[in-house]
Amino acid sequence: MAAPVRVSFLGGLGEIGRNCACIEQDGRIVVLDCGVMFPDPLMPGIDLVLPDFGYLRDHADQVEAVVLTHGHEDHTGGLAYLLREVAVPVYGSALTLGLARHRVEEAGLLERCRFVEVTDGERRAIGPFEVEFVPVTHSVPNGFALAFHTAQGVILHSGDFKLDLQPVDGRVTDLARIGRLALDEGIRLLLADSTNAEEPGFTPSESSVGAVLRQVLAGAGGRRVVVACFASHLHRVQQIVDAAIANGRKVATLVRIPEGSLVDISEVGALPDGEVCVVSTGSQGEPLSALALLAAGENRLLQLRPGDVVVISAHPIPGNEWAVGRVVNGLHRRGAEVVHTGQVPVHVSGHARQGELQTLLSVAQPEWFVPVHGEYRHLVHHARLARTMGVPEDRILVCEDGDSLVLDDQGLRRDGSVPSGFLYVDGTVGDVGRGVLRDRRQLAEEGVVMVVVTVDPHLGELAAPPQVITRGWVYAPEAEELLEEASAVVAKAVEEALGEGARDAEALQRTARRALGRFVGERTRRRPMVVPVVVTV
Repeated sequence: MAAPVRVSFLGGLGEIGRNCACIEQDGRIVVLDCGVMFPDPLMPGIDLVLPDFGYLRDHADQVEAVVLTHGHEDHTGGLAYLLREVAVPVYGSALTLGLARHRVEEAGLLERCRFVEVTDGERRAIGPFEVEFVPVTHSVPNGFALAFHTAQGVILHSGDFKLDLQPVDGRVTDLARIGRLALDEGIRLLLADSTNAEEPGFTPSESSVGAVLRQVLAGAGGRRVVVACFASHLHRVQQIVDAAIANGRKVATLVRIPEGSLVDISEVGALPDGEVCVVSTGSQGEPLSALALLAAGENRLLQLRPGDVVVISAHPIPGNEWAVGRVVNGLHRRGAEVVHTGQVPVHVSGHARQGELQTLLSVAQPEWFVPVHGEYRHLVHHARLARTMGVPEDRILVCEDGDSLVLDDQGLRRDGSVPSGFLYVDGTVGDVGRGVLRDRRQLAEEGVVMVVVTVDPHLGELAAPPQVITRGWVYAPEAEELLEEASAVVAKAVEEALGEGARDAEALQRTARRALGRFVGERTRRRPMVVPVVVTV
């Protein structure tokens, strides 16, 4: 019997982001991607959300390497946090490693890993596997599908991909190689990107955006143009530059460029407005991005003027809609004309739609299929597509974060689970738990009331009236009577407890919390956080 292979999902199944999985054979583990998820409005103060690395931490001596499909943050952004737990080599294309290296260097962890550059079609021995790097087209260049040649046959992971027949750089998804793998060895298990599984048809080619950008710039004659897109979308940046040059404009960026390469942003003011095209980051509404600072009038390098045209050449990542909307409103307030995908097709997705997903299934002819990368509804729709393409229903598994699968001679089956909860990052702290997040939500929604009770334990009495302090419950200067009444209620409850012999600070805190909490609820029908503090003198 051939050795079984285990596939465990640490993230990316049920949400957009946190993409991370483990493929394991003979007690050795290869980590497939290590991404982050951006917080939603219900995560106050959170900067990033990571996969739970508990399983990898517990098996650190078994981890061989990390292999990266492409350079987006939702696939590489957690690498610096993982390297604190395990020191391993990292495999990827030159561009992918360049993007990932920046984050690792920022964290001071370069000595914890070795970056191993691979090229299109290359096949590397990594741990117990032969890993083949199959070219795919995506919205960041040099992405890969990964073919793991295992004791149980080929496991193919699509990575993020689309079937772009006219890519800007000419690098197409290598369906021929996938077809050859299916014909020669057979694909035992296919794991495929589900992000656009609800969308019918085919994703338009990235090159189609170039023609639209040319039209937009031509229609902005005599006015300055600012175009924002993902910094990693180099093909989009190239098309912006091409469109600007085709319309007789000079190109400036809101990032640092070696002197002499481009027009410096400081020179824009000296140029005629109709000759200016500024390339900017911040298409996702990031608070300190160049575009957000432009919208707020706080960008020290450039100030918007009425009549300027701002093109947002990106679509909001789920969860970022509010932030993007805020920036768009700010741009309008400054008198700019804003062009976005809701008006004209200045952006196309980097993910395959239903027609492309069906094509991949048709070419790969997998024995087993697991949809990955997407919210749960995307996984369900992808599973339905697989059934229409002839994959038997009992050979399709819709999984979630934490699921662990075993592929052996008998087939694919579920086999237990691994830790897969959200790990919240606030600043440099990566252990903000659900309890902290719950407290923050309560503070944001209901506020906090603190009562300071000063007690003389020797005399068994209050040394001073309780002091009630509040933020976000009621406005204190306008609620003096209410606060005084709250103080009296707490004083009475604590005095009764002291009279019954209570002297322990924790017992008195519980008394004060119950009394104040009951009073607040009855009088205001609100539920702020109640914080009692007992001071002894």
